[in-house]
Amino acid sequence: MSPTAVETLGFVAAALTSLCWLPQAWRTISTRDTRAISLWTQSLFAAGTALWLTYGLQIGSWPVIVANALTLALVLLIVTMKLRFG
Repeated sequence: MSPTAVETLGFVAAALTSLCWLPQAWRTISTRDTRAISLWTQSLFAAGTALWLTYGLQIGSWPVIVANALTLALVLLIVTMKLRFG
């Protein structure tokens, strides 16, 4: 597989795994209903995503950087809503 194909594969995987958080974030913003969301789970996931982002920055992998930056932003939005609206 060529380097370009590998990068493309990485970006497609990044898009799919990152964008899956959009419906949850949108629903949380729209309804402000966070009762079913675990703060502990979301916080651990955010911490892990931050570490993956740091790893991506260290190795200079754009698919890893983009995926984790977008996912971290969405998860932190959900965590913020959970803290604000309980």
